[in-house]
Amino acid sequence: MDHPLPAPDALIRPWRTAAYVAVAIAVVELLLLLVIGGGKVLGWASDRMQLAAQAHVLKPAAKPKPAHATARAHAPAPVAKRPRSKTVVRVLNGNGRTGAAGAAASRVHARGYRIGEVTNAPELVPRSIVMYRPGFAGEGRRLGRDLGVKLVTPLDGMRAKDLGRAQLVFILGP
Repeated sequence: MDHPLPAPDALIRPWRTAAYVAVAIAVVELLLLLVIGGGKVLGWASDRMQLAAQAHVLKPAAKPKPAHATARAHAPAPVAKRPRSKTVVRVLNGNGRTGAAGAAASRVHARGYRIGEVTNAPELVPRSIVMYRPGFAGEGRRLGRDLGVKLVTPLDGMRAKDLGRAQLVFILGP
């Protein structure tokens, strides 16, 4: 008995049906993933918004600043209290060049300050510095302005007894 060959469409049809089923399953999976992912994103966003709202509601009120802290923050820079001729300055050579301290001392004296001592600094410094004793910040800033020195600080690395009778120290840098 001879079996006749099926029609050519019948041979292709099972594969076409399987392809349609596979594509339909893939589309359904893709839609499910989009729905689940969108839900996660929206849930995350709503959680973030809830946390932000709670933080805004639970945020403590700003504490008022004490009167003395506010006044200190807006206080003007200390001004010089004594004349230049009564302010004693110690000049230190911190750049290692011979004669630099004497030249700097003559410049300080020309501005009207009294020179207490001219000597070498114990170590080289990277830039010129004006340091002042406690209570002489205004005089220190004035000396820094007079000499064109940007770095004006309280005594840093020097003790008050190292100054002798001077109220300010000018350390000459490069």
